[in-house]
Amino acid sequence: MAIHVVPLRIYATIFATLLLLTLVTVDVAFYNFGMMNISIALAVATTKATLVVLYFMHVRYSPKLVAVFAGAGFVWLIILLALTLGDVVSRDWLVPVR
Repeated sequence: MAIHVVPLRIYATIFATLLLLTLVTVDVAFYNFGMMNISIALAVATTKATLVVLYFMHVRYSPKLVAVFAGAGFVWLIILLALTLGDVVSRDWLVPVR
């Protein structure tokens, strides 16, 4: 199996992009977008996590089976988050007291 050598320029670009997205996260935290705050934060975090998994964990240049297992991990995370959200939303303490 041949080893894929990633140029240093790619690593520097991904690192700069991660720093930029971190600054975007900090900047967005100071503004009130209402209900969109959580969506924006999750979108930025998902983008950063995808870049880390693809380039720093070398999933982009690995065999397809590695990508399948990485995707399965994300699917499992979504399932766990959905079950947790279902539990939190169904509680009585979310109903406003009159």
